[in-house]
Amino acid sequence: MTERVATTTGLFPLPDWAKSELSELKGHQKHDLISGTEGSEVEAAYERVREEFIEDQRGAGLDRIVEGQGRWDDFLAHPLAVHDNVETGGIVRYYDNNNFYRDTKVVGDLTADGDVAAELDAATGLLDADEDLQAVLPGPYTLARLATDEYYGDEAEFLAAISEFLAAEVEAFPSHETLLLNEPSLVTDAPDEEFQERASQAIDAVADATDAEVVVQSYWGSYDEKTYAHLMDADVDALGFDFIAGDRDAHLYNINEYGTKESISLGLIDGQNTQVETVETVRDRLDWVPNQIPGQEFDTVYATPNTELAYLPVSKYREKLAVLGEAVAETEVSA
Repeated sequence: MTERVATTTGLFPLPDWAKSELSELKGHQKHDLISGTEGSEVEAAYERVREEFIEDQRGAGLDRIVEGQGRWDDFLAHPLAVHDNVETGGIVRYYDNNNFYRDTKVVGDLTADGDVAAELDAATGLLDADEDLQAVLPGPYTLARLATDEYYGDEAEFLAAISEFLAAEVEAFPSHETLLLNEPSLVTDAPDEEFQERASQAIDAVADATDAEVVVQSYWGSYDEKTYAHLMDADVDALGFDFIAGDRDAHLYNINEYGTKESISLGLIDGQNTQVETVETVRDRLDWVPNQIPGQEFDTVYATPNTELAYLPVSKYREKLAVLGEAVAETEVSA
């Protein structure tokens, strides 16, 4: 029987109280964004944010709990933005939306620094014994595309260094049930023919660092055919598909033409639209997609928002979490 899992891609919106308090504690300028060397008052504020994020997910009945990444001022670029051998440059647009992050310029060797592991350690301490942690990271191809290389001098070497850095970070993680790698650049800025295999190998290197289930999640589009074919060679448990902003016909073509992994992750809730879906709508989507793939019964179907949720007002993010949790619970009962 297929297990259905309600979870998210991470990166939640900061509560209003936290925005106000952290603005006063950290300042208002670009150079006041998170650096990894924050004082005790800032750390305490983020700890309360983390507690609130976990309680939000618990209240919504999600099956896998993420840390929420309240500290990630630079969205997916965060693991580099706080690294000692990375300089943060000017503000650049984060994909094709109205969000921005600091240009992360790699100027030295990308050794492991344990920043994300520390966040996950803190989250683990807040979980009940029966709750499962889901670790979230940028995928290596996406992180490389978001960064500027001023040290390695070769695109292939830089991608390999990014994957080795992320793998070393994962090795320091506490016990986790799932590792979700956010890889939007695989569809928004797809690798050329030379790098399609390299991107798959880079993902492999990160996945090999954990015994947990590994999900590669793309969004804001659909995989091109060759990228998808190479991605199928990666040793991961599930590939993720954006059924909100992506081309569902392209998704289904790739899946039915090349197959997919034993599990699948489906972006079913719009992470950038404040209109809250009904439970029935999400439940129908969750039933519809597997029915279009008659040749395969999945071990696990992950139901997620199609993107990060940080774009939403806090009230809408919480409503969408609740809808997701209820929709998955209802499909489990009906199955």
